[in-house]
Amino acid sequence: MADGRPGMMLRRSLNLVELVARRVLDAIPTVLGIIVIDFILLRFVPGDAADAMAGESGAATAQTMAALRARFGLDLPAMEQLWRYLTNLAHLNLGISPRYNIEVATLIGERLPATLLLMLVAFVIAFTAGLLLGMLMTVYARRLPDRVAAGVSMLFYSIPSFWIALMLIVLFSVHLGWLPSGGTGLIGAAPRGLLETVLSKIRYMTLPALSLALAYVGIYARLTRTAMMEVRSQDYVRTAVAKGVAPFWVVLRHILRNALIPVTTVAGMHLGGMLGGAVVVETVYSWPGLGSLAFEAVVGRDFNVLLGILLMSSLVVIVVNIGVDLLHAWLDPRLNAG
Repeated sequence: MADGRPGMMLRRSLNLVELVARRVLDAIPTVLGIIVIDFILLRFVPGDAADAMAGESGAATAQTMAALRARFGLDLPAMEQLWRYLTNLAHLNLGISPRYNIEVATLIGERLPATLLLMLVAFVIAFTAGLLLGMLMTVYARRLPDRVAAGVSMLFYSIPSFWIALMLIVLFSVHLGWLPSGGTGLIGAAPRGLLETVLSKIRYMTLPALSLALAYVGIYARLTRTAMMEVRSQDYVRTAVAKGVAPFWVVLRHILRNALIPVTTVAGMHLGGMLGGAVVVETVYSWPGLGSLAFEAVVGRDFNVLLGILLMSSLVVIVVNIGVDLLHAWLDPRLNAG
């Protein structure tokens, strides 16, 4: 009997490793399909990087544009361009950005940390606030706090993120003057200490993170309320209440843990998809991340950068989904067999 618990933990660990390996293998054809589809769709977009650069200069000749297309391989047939891109990708080479004239991997590597930080902070705010709001709605179900919280969550869900961003700037930057309206505060600034640097980063990140998070708060709140109301009616919850378990522990150990499975499933999907919202938010706040880079790449027809960003976003979605699967396996070990 002494070896029973270590043996069970070992089996669970092996199951988790098998789960991760299976998800990674399943993801390989998915990523390949995403790359091919994105490449084909971008070829339907009118113009290319040479046209965009010619439009910016206003004086490019036909010979100059032909030289640019030849330099970046834009004059090749589409299938040959696709084969070259896949060959380079097999060697972990994302190509060269015609607009910035540097490697796409370097460009993405410079912008990725800012976007990941913004997405992580926004996700923590949205998930925590939505979870607490949903728990409040469950405790006071069909009463005034439930109705008020439901109205607030619906309001957050209904307002577009760009409008939230503009209103937050008007309120906290223009009228109150509490927070900066954009940027990161790091350009040309000489930090005088770690604490000052952290506080400055928090000040500049507050409005972008809130703009990205508020739209998701209402979703998580309503999902949490629905899941907890369903779990609360289960027999094992009524049994725990009949045994005299404190209400706090009933909610925390029995109701919330099981209600987290559907909530975290949707949250995982949103975390991977936050990059789409980051395009708008980062553009409004001049946040130097992948979102603003994607907007610049669209304007400049920089397809190599766009393909790199789309590939990176798909990898983020895959990693997040694997993490959600592991979390579900921890919340409910019976899901390991799935």
